Amino acid sequence: MAKKQEQLTVNPVFPRPGDSDDFSKYKLPADPMLPEAAYQIVHDEAMLDGNARLNLATFVSTTMDDQASKLYAETFDKNMIDKDEYPATAEIEDRCWKIVADLWHAPNPEKTIGTSAIGSSEACMLGGLALKRRWQQARRAEGKSTEKPNIIMSSAVQVVWEKFANYWDVEPRYVPISLEHKTLDGHDLEKYVDENTIGLVAILGVTYTGMYEPVKEIAAALDKIEKKTGFNVPIHVDAASGGFIAPFLQPELEWDFRIKRVHSINTSGHKYGLVYPGLGWVVWRKREYLPDDLIFKVSYLGGEMPTLAINFSRPGAQVLLQYYAFMRLGFEGYREVQARCRDVAQYLAKEIGKMGPFKLWNDGSDIPVFAWYLKKNASPNWDLHDLSSLLRQKGWQVPSYPMPDDMAELTVQRVVVRSGLSFDLADKLLEDMRSSVDYLNSLEGPLPKEGREVGTFAH
Repeated sequence: MAKKQEQLTVNPVFPRPGDSDDFSKYKLPADPMLPEAAYQIVHDEAMLDGNARLNLATFVSTTMDDQASKLYAETFDKNMIDKDEYPATAEIEDRCWKIVADLWHAPNPEKTIGTSAIGSSEACMLGGLALKRRWQQARRAEGKSTEKPNIIMSSAVQVVWEKFANYWDVEPRYVPISLEHKTLDGHDLEKYVDENTIGLVAILGVTYTGMYEPVKEIAAALDKIEKKTGFNVPIHVDAASGGFIAPFLQPELEWDFRIKRVHSINTSGHKYGLVYPGLGWVVWRKREYLPDDLIFKVSYLGGEMPTLAINFSRPGAQVLLQYYAFMRLGFEGYREVQARCRDVAQYLAKEIGKMGPFKLWNDGSDIPVFAWYLKKNASPNWDLHDLSSLLRQKGWQVPSYPMPDDMAELTVQRVVVRSGLSFDLADKLLEDMRSSVDYLNSLEGPLPKEGREVGTFAH
């Protein structure tokens, strides 16, 4: 492997006469340089990144309109934590989570509580911490031990929940998925619940496949367990993606605060909330479900103010962009955008399902995400990682990865359809997939594995 160059060479058009045009990549330059030269260095490096429109691995929004970009440029200096200096931004944050709470059928959005966060990962941490703290408080009130708390989740849970369990000393109890039970659906749940269970995480849009976990069925199973054992297990819904899909495309689906056992919900503004990264939201059903000792008051920014999020200084611009998107699109605008994404996803799923080697895991009818795997003995000389590698050469990022532990022998490929993936681009993807499959089938032996590009798994 060739040694990586340690120097940066600047186009001689940009430096001032007499200035160096050769810099170390890993040391601070000794002297200032012209902004044009510094810009050219960073611009040329970033130019080598992939085309975001062709990245079908990520859930994160990468496009907004010109007015949003203008608003972003005008407000990127705002610090969300400093509500004394930026009271208007703080007021808009308050409006945004109340709009979200209303979308999720909070009994009374004026009497609940929520906050913005850097993303769903931080929002999940806050939801999980509230579950743990309430469980601890209830146990102490009963004079019982607060040792060995556990939390129940699917084996296909996003890695943030593994982090939560690790960081906050909570035992994760994973309910395995299978071809018979493709999501956590309440099956065998009684095997995992005990007096130390702080809560259950239900996922509205599983990262691996895009499928909804049936929150209402899970809650019904927990109701039966409580009736039999007395264990009252609350639910946190990780709706990182589905929180901005279901209200518009599946309004009849009961997954949110219509279910009394649901204590808190998080979502990502920077996914199907249609805002640039990073922005998340978390809302609690009732104010009492967020313990007071998780809210801190600070006075050293000019006036006493509460702070709830784990991160302290964080950008306020994305919050303003979320409110812009709410005002710009309204309910019907969001419905149209999400419906188009779903239509493209279902079209792609149908066409990929027709290709000989593949079997669909799901069809994109929940969130506009779907996955597929190779039929048994369908491709003796190649696998999905080979297909990912060929598609990457054509500019597409289509990840291939193993399913969770109990199904780790099964590799799937997944497509995330976001705003910006048109039917024309979908047809181009299908064309490139068909030609890649034809090429792989024409090979007399397997592709060499050394140096093969493996598709990435993205949240």
